Amino acid sequence: MDIELFFQQLANAISLGSLYALIAIGYTMVYGILRLINFAHGEIFMFGTYIAFYAMTSFLLPWGGAFLIAIVLTVIFGLLVERAAYKPLRNSPRMSVMISAIGTSFLIQNLAIVIFGGRPKSFPVPDLFNTVIHLGNISIVSITFITPIITAIVLVFLLYIVDKTKTGMAMRAVSKDYEAARLMGIDVNWVITITFGIGSGLAAIGGIMWGLKYPSLLPMMGLMPGLKCFIAAVIGGIGNIRGAVVGGFLLGLIEIMLIAALPALTGYRDAFAFVLLIVILLIKPTGIMGKNIAEKV
Repeated sequence: MDIELFFQQLANAISLGSLYALIAIGYTMVYGILRLINFAHGEIFMFGTYIAFYAMTSFLLPWGGAFLIAIVLTVIFGLLVERAAYKPLRNSPRMSVMISAIGTSFLIQNLAIVIFGGRPKSFPVPDLFNTVIHLGNISIVSITFITPIITAIVLVFLLYIVDKTKTGMAMRAVSKDYEAARLMGIDVNWVITITFGIGSGLAAIGGIMWGLKYPSLLPMMGLMPGLKCFIAAVIGGIGNIRGAVVGGFLLGLIEIMLIAALPALTGYRDAFAFVLLIVILLIKPTGIMGKNIAEKV
């Protein structure tokens, strides 16, 4: 691999890794508070992308307004999912909640096929995100630079909320012990609602950025990215925001650079993520930045 191709692929790896990180943060936010793996996160991601698509194509809104509306509506949708699928099972065994999450995922996928149709749709990409930037002999699309910047902004914002605000303090308290948090006067239901809202907003932002980078929309489009971002969260240490970012970048880097070095394995690209997951679980089950936490049953 020559030096120019290396830097070209490195830029692609950083862009893809930042996308994985952005979506993985949503997974890890919910798990960190509820100890719940929201398997419907990929479908919420898909919902946000479709809303942005229809806002731009059917309602002819400018892309900025369309993206904002998509994020707001996706947050509302995520809160409805939490209220309908998870809240009634809050005091149930974790297996029941996991089954509900998987069922919700399949339900949303099939509803999307009925509502949006099964044919692929082309996501409109504004010029700002589709400009080709030339650095010597290297050509990079502007979305490659924009995605890591957005991921960094989101990370700083979330770390500020979690580490510096009263809401973040309440989140950390609830993540340690529901009952103790209630005894301290914390409104646990409100904290969970805020957490799901933030997670859904992150899914919407991730979905929009994914649509800008890979402008082909399908009702099943959230399945594989959702699984990979869950893997990224586990690799980094699920429940740890910084770990989710590290896991996302690591997964994107390994995936792209392996394919660049070994083009014959392109057809096995998705398998690399699962192999890496198995290796991490064998070597360090808590993930790179995770901590041992006693699970409640």
